[in-house]
Amino acid sequence: MTATGKISFAVCVNNTEYPASLELHKIYRALPHEEAEANGDLRIVDESGEDYLYSTGYFALADLPQAVEESLLQGT
Repeated sequence: MTATGKISFAVCVNNTEYPASLELHKIYRALPHEEAEANGDLRIVDESGEDYLYSTGYFALADLPQAVEESLLQGT
């Protein structure tokens, strides 16, 4: 997913275990984290504004146009 070491994006497709931390259908920043990815997790910046590990089953990776990615990153 983030083998290039760059921030990617993922859409929340399941928030049943974390309804306060993850908003269903929202796009989240996924930070590169090789060890987490090897264990089937993503490092996601959630609703708290902090990054936490979540199972990949909660997300679908999003391939966004560059203009959209740049717009989403402006708030970082």
